[in-house]
Order: sequence, then C-alpha cells, then structure tokens
Amino acid sequence: MRSLALLMLILTAAPAAAQPKPVPRLQAVPLPHQQVAFERDGEEIARLHFGPELRRPFVFPLIGPSGRSLTRMGHPQDPEGHSHHNSVWISHHLVQGVDFWGDRGKSIGRIVHQRIEKIGDEGDTSWVISHNAWIDDAGKKPLLFERRRTHVQLLDKNEWLLVLDLHFEAKEEVTLGKTPFGMIGVRMAKTIGVHDGGGTIRNSQGQVNEKGVFWKRAKWVDYSGPITTKAVEGVTLFDHPDNPEHPSAFHVRDDGWMGASATFDAARVIAPGQALHLRYGLYVHAGQPEAARLDQSWSYFAGLKLSEPKKN
Repeated sequence: MRSLALLMLILTAAPAAAQPKPVPRLQAVPLPHQQVAFERDGEEIARLHFGPELRRPFVFPLIGPSGRSLTRMGHPQDPEGHSHHNSVWISHHLVQGVDFWGDRGKSIGRIVHQRIEKIGDEGDTSWVISHNAWIDDAGKKPLLFERRRTHVQLLDKNEWLLVLDLHFEAKEEVTLGKTPFGMIGVRMAKTIGVHDGGGTIRNSQGQVNEKGVFWKRAKWVDYSGPITTKAVEGVTLFDHPDNPEHPSAFHVRDDGWMGASATFDAARVIAPGQALHLRYGLYVHAGQPEAARLDQSWSYFAGLKLSEPKKN
C-alpha cells in the first residue's frame, strides 16, 4: 500500500507533458551556402540567395500555382550582357556615382550581405531580416547600410505575396542619382515575356505592353503569360503608397522585365540620421486577373502591417 501511495504521489506531482506547438504551414528554412528557402507544406516556393560570391542578394525562384518558376536568371537572348537580371533583385544604377545595377564596366559596386538578424515563421507568413552593406567600386568603403525584410505571405489557391521592406542609412551624405534603373527589378520567365512568349503587360492606369506602360506612373504593373501548355500565371509588382515617388514610374520592357524607379524625376540625398524607407510587393498569381481584382490586392498590400521581431 505504501508503494502504491508513493507511486500515486509521484504521478500527481509530475508536470503535465508540454503540448506541441502547431507546425507552421510556411517555413523559412536555412540552407547551406547562405540561402534560405521558403517552403509551403514542405515544398519550396522561393529562395533567398545572399552568398559572399554574389554581386547582390536576390530571390529565385518564384514558384507559381502550377509549380514552375515565374522568374528566371538573365535575359533569354543576352544572358551575359544581362547577367545582373537576377530574378527579383534590389539595386540602383548610381549611388554616389558608383554603379550597383550592372555587372560590367567602370565603377561597379557590390551589395554585400553582413548578417541575418532574425528568421521568423508565423503560420501563413515567414520572413528573413538581413543586413547588407553597399560597398564602393574599390571594394572598401560602405556607402549605404541596408536592413532588408524578405517577407512571404500565403494566399488562397496557392497564390502568395512577397514583400521587400527596405531601410537605408548612411554615415556620410550619399546621393542616389536620377535614373530609371533601381530600386527593384524583376526578370520574368521566358514564356511570359511579350517578345519571347505569349505574355501581356498591364498597369493600374489601363495601359498595355511596353508601348503603353514604359516610364508611366502607376500603383502596380502586372506581367502575365503562359507558364505551361495549359496554365497562364503572372507576377504583379506593387509600389507602396508611402514610397517617396509614389506612384512610381515603371521601367517595363516587352522582352520580359519590369522595375519600379525610386529616383526617376530627380536625385535623392540620404543624409546621416535621415533614413530612406521603401517597400515593394510581388503578387504571385494564377491566370490573368481583372484590373479590379489587382486593385483590391494592391489595397491589401498597401495596408499590410509587418510585425517587428522581439529583441533577443
């Protein structure tokens, strides 16, 4: 009896087994060679690349609902001359006179990854916060310090949203030169391009293809086209209403790329203590949505609040 009583005492005093936490449907999974994969139900839909050998960090692929990437690396007709077209990338043609856009020529800078601040999974959203230094053409002096949040949010029907949230600071005054090239570029898959595939470009103003959309201001630009023999899919590039030049001018070509300019009208100075904040969204979708639906999606993006991670 004493043994039974002692056993009952031990069992009642033992702490209850901890309940397992729910497994997030979306997870940001660190990989070798300084990469992070975003996996939905164990299947990769995007990957952040930031290795030391790269000229700039980028996101590739962007997997659409059909299971194929809607973006590519490089121009289908000129892979060497457009080697800087890295799927989805952040860069700028002129930062204090240094070219961070191209890969060749004089005064070419490099955007160098410094550290990962945090990786987070929140059920249907995952994110990576990273820090980058924009190093001059001599490879020595950092001109800009960037804190970037690469944020993925799942939507219905295997669609999803990529948000790039950018915060720039400088220790010395830096000028971002007047240019249509930068801050964001998107190189579409070959079959989605107007020239090389069967794609169509549209913007929030109702204009169509390069002739109508090139260097026009808009809330969004959509590039959609065939990605399989049976499926049409696309990517809509969103400009956030808080961006300084909103609605931004979009640099868009029938040859399969699009970008939004942060300094289309004039140069912009980043002084010490005066940060520049930019936010862009990429809506990965099925079909070729009606303009009204893309307007609704842009409004959702414009009102999206990104949680700030807790300090360790």
